[in-house]
This record gives sequence, C-alpha cells and structure tokens, in this order.
Amino acid sequence: MQLVVARVGRAHGIKGEVTVEVRTDEPELRLAPGAVLATDPAAAGPLTIETGRVHSGRLLLRFEGVRDRNGAEALRNTLLIAEIDPEQLPEEEDEYYDHQLIDLDVVTEDGTEVGRITEISHLPSQDLFIVERPDGTEAMIPFVSEIVVEIDLEEQRAVIAPPPGLIDDRAEIASAGDDASAGDES
Repeated sequence: MQLVVARVGRAHGIKGEVTVEVRTDEPELRLAPGAVLATDPAAAGPLTIETGRVHSGRLLLRFEGVRDRNGAEALRNTLLIAEIDPEQLPEEEDEYYDHQLIDLDVVTEDGTEVGRITEISHLPSQDLFIVERPDGTEAMIPFVSEIVVEIDLEEQRAVIAPPPGLIDDRAEIASAGDDASAGDES
C-alpha cells in the first residue's frame, strides 16, 4: 500500500536541499537517509533521500543526484510516497494510518448513524474526520479523544460523543443580553 509521507516545498540554499511539508507521524522512519520514495508526478522519481536535517523548525532533505538549487526547485510540490505493508500498525497505541480510518462508519455512543469517513484532514493543531452524512452533506469531526471515544477496526466503526452543535443544530448559545434583561423589570 502506498502512503503520502511528504510534499516537497521550496529549494533551500544552493546545494540541492528542499523544505518538506511532513505528512506522516513517523518522519524519522519514512524520511530517513537511504529511504527510496515514489513520487507524484511519477516522472520526478523515484527519489532516494541522501541527507536530512532540521533547520529553524523545518525538515530539509537532499536527494541523491540533486546537487543545485535548480534541481531542487524542479521538485517543488512533488508528493513523496512510501510503500508500506497494509498489515503494519503504527508504533503507538491509539494511532492509526489514514487508510485504516477511511470508510469507517461513524456512530454516536447511543448508536445513531452519523455517516462514513471519506477523508482525513491533517491540520497543524489536530486532525479532522471528513464524514459524509446519509443526506450527502459533510460533517467535520475533530479527531480528539474527548469526541472520538472509540475506534473499532474489527467492527469498522468510529464511536463519537459530539458536543451540542457539532453534528446537529442543538447548539447551546448563552447570550449575555438575556441575563441583563431578566433582572430589569422597572
């Protein structure tokens, strides 16, 4: 199975290094020197990582055969793809690969059907499940333990405890104006 692990950003310096947008929780494993990665577009690869280092909080990579800024810049926006065993699980408990979560049924704790996970959106602060609802609309569910209370891969479902307003119109809105007018009867 193929897994997108990074996207090549802009060139860094003049010796062929590039910045990368990491899209894996295991960059030390997937983006290590010696790793051979497929690419999208396929014509750009495969690429073998020669060196990697962190500079100002960004991962910089250099690929074998890329020795100058022009070569590095030609790789901009290329997706880096690792081949993984579909049976392989992440090292940490309660971690999942995207392919394990896509197509899971989403239900509330009381068994109410919410929909099916169609996409995982990786944001800087948290991941989101993009859920297609039975009526064709989409819901975004933050993948945090307070909301996603169980992932059951055997039953192919994700159980959620949504706060009011996340998947319905039951939002509880407190208005400061209501409190002020309640005590003013003169």
